Amino acid sequence: MTASSQLAVTGHETKESSAIDQEPMVPASSGPERPERPERPGERGGEAAPVELRADCIADSAGGLTFDLNAPEDLHTTWSAALVLRLRGGDGADDEVRLPLGPNGAGRLRAVLPSTVALAEGRWNAYADLGDGGDPRRLLPGVSDLRSLVDRRPLAGIGRLGVRIPYATKFGNLALRSWLRGPHAEAGDILVGPDGMTVSGRLYGAVPAAGARVEARVRRTPASPDAAPDPVTVPLTVEGAEFTFTLPYEELAGRWERGNEPWDLWLRPAEGARPVRIARLLDDVADKKQVFSYPALPVPAAAGELRVGPYYTLDNDLALRVAGPAES
Repeated sequence: MTASSQLAVTGHETKESSAIDQEPMVPASSGPERPERPERPGERGGEAAPVELRADCIADSAGGLTFDLNAPEDLHTTWSAALVLRLRGGDGADDEVRLPLGPNGAGRLRAVLPSTVALAEGRWNAYADLGDGGDPRRLLPGVSDLRSLVDRRPLAGIGRLGVRIPYATKFGNLALRSWLRGPHAEAGDILVGPDGMTVSGRLYGAVPAAGARVEARVRRTPASPDAAPDPVTVPLTVEGAEFTFTLPYEELAGRWERGNEPWDLWLRPAEGARPVRIARLLDDVADKKQVFSYPALPVPAAAGELRVGPYYTLDNDLALRVAGPAES
């Protein structure tokens, strides 16, 4: 099977993904995954546990991945052996991808995920099906060579951008974080000032035209669909595929209502064009929320002194947070 080639929706949905590392700590069966008691070392139904399988990952600049697995010399595989990727939370026909797994020298097995195979956005758990009739075995991460992902710069005219970054889950298993977007607005440098922030970036799959702008949308549930608050907009400065904008904090602070309010950032390439989520995807960091940190600065408002600052969401999308006096 192959993954869905459906492009990511870049419409008006503003909720942040909740697809975090909710996974079992033991090798999964072919059925739905369920949290279970962790097995102790050497325990598997009264028998010795099988040798752990680790996968080294090598990324290429086009978005492909090569998996090299350690394989004991007495390990037997069949023609149907495969590296299996399963979309976490998915249950559709396109939510499992099987990649042929074959010998690659003494004690090694190899599988390749080409850049032409599309993975739907989300987190994909990695398994090895050795073709021996047993359940697919959860893979552990080995050594990852992701140097080609650092400062990756695809052609600006690319219609669809696929990004896959391998990472270790909180339980120590191998997983992939996948994005599939077209068009895509890649965030670059972020300069945080006392009155606002300036962001530079690069637009892929679209050409800015008249009316190009950035829209900040508060992630707040309206009383009715017709009562959705208007976005805060700022003009876009464009030079080729590169863009820059400055978003002042004053209006965001003036609209604050309560608590900790996030604002999502979108780029509209032209008047009437579909907006594109601004995100940072083109590097080797799978989860930027815990890695990239920006200051939240004080901003005076009628409700008191608020704090406003940028951050990356669980999906590596760029957002701002306006925190009230109690959260400062």
